[in-house]
Amino acid sequence: MFSSRLPWHSHPNRLSTLRAAHEQAGEPILDLTESNPTAAGIRIDQAAMAAALADPSLRRYHPDPCGAKPARQAIAAYYRRHGRTVSPASIILTASTSEAYAFLFKLLADPGDEIMVLQPSYPLLASLAGLESLRLVPYPLRYHDTTGWRIDLERLRNLISTRTRGIAVVSPNNPTGSFLTTAELAGLNAICADFGLALIVDEVFLDFPHGPAGDERLGSAVGNGGALTFVLSGLSKVVCLPQLKLSWIQISGPTELCAQAREGLELIADTFLSVGSLVQAAVPALLDLQPAIVKQVRERLDANHATLAEAVDGHPRTRLLTREGGWYALLRVDDDMDDEERVCRLLAEERVLVHPGYFYDFIGDGHLILSLLTPPAIFGEGVGRMRGHW
Repeated sequence: MFSSRLPWHSHPNRLSTLRAAHEQAGEPILDLTESNPTAAGIRIDQAAMAAALADPSLRRYHPDPCGAKPARQAIAAYYRRHGRTVSPASIILTASTSEAYAFLFKLLADPGDEIMVLQPSYPLLASLAGLESLRLVPYPLRYHDTTGWRIDLERLRNLISTRTRGIAVVSPNNPTGSFLTTAELAGLNAICADFGLALIVDEVFLDFPHGPAGDERLGSAVGNGGALTFVLSGLSKVVCLPQLKLSWIQISGPTELCAQAREGLELIADTFLSVGSLVQAAVPALLDLQPAIVKQVRERLDANHATLAEAVDGHPRTRLLTREGGWYALLRVDDDMDDEERVCRLLAEERVLVHPGYFYDFIGDGHLILSLLTPPAIFGEGVGRMRGHW
């Protein structure tokens, strides 16, 4: 009776079962995976947010499939602060980044087609692709001690088939924190040109770089002319307001392809009209709040990163891998224990919750993922318990 696209037989994993048991017993846990800014104590100017959401023009409904023009103009101004010039007409509003992916999957692919996705990366795309009856094909992101995480472009090229329709990349990646480099973008453009593919670049963590940028770090991919390119972002990370459901797609690339893509996305968006008028009207004022919010978050991320680096410094089997941006830190542990056993022991014996590498499709064991957005007092105590446990 029901669709085969849904994961009817999913079961809770060992870690989530153990966490639920601790919570049911009323035992406090130090959660070092917290990535919800509204639960992590990120301060927002409440009066300014309320004023932004009090637009008197909302008494009448004037739907625009692409999104309200003032909102798209404000987003174009946001990219100007990143040194990129884009037209508001190249921007399509969506209710979330997940919906943006779903719109692009509808635009680019038929059931059974393939989208290339980074490995490791955030696992959400598997559910989104499954609901569109698409197949994800992973291509490797590899770690090098000298350069950090880099895409294996040769392997990517060899994995492309006649059913491939697009390449998805997250920059900075979640959870590795690696930015696209200019050389990688050039390589992706060449592959897209050779095989007639589109490029999807998820930039929700763009505003949170770490360390010196260097000449190789790309920054934003908006305005990329080497391939039909869709850049995704949204208020969830840009102003740390995930409850205000608004994201966007910025289209760039060859002129004719951009026009066809915009026409198709406008039709899809018009079919759903899912973005609320209230949040669209608030976008200009909300983006004005961004500098103060980003400064606060960056200070939190850098402080927690420093705490973690100090805790693992000199440890013979644990090291902190290079992070170029984003909200997460990645530890590499060199021993014989599998990741599930490691994180379950930490939770059972130290009441500290971290994520194992297999949550993000890491190949092999020895990876732990921590959210640097965690409140510093909790993060510091949790990391201290981890060090004592080791």
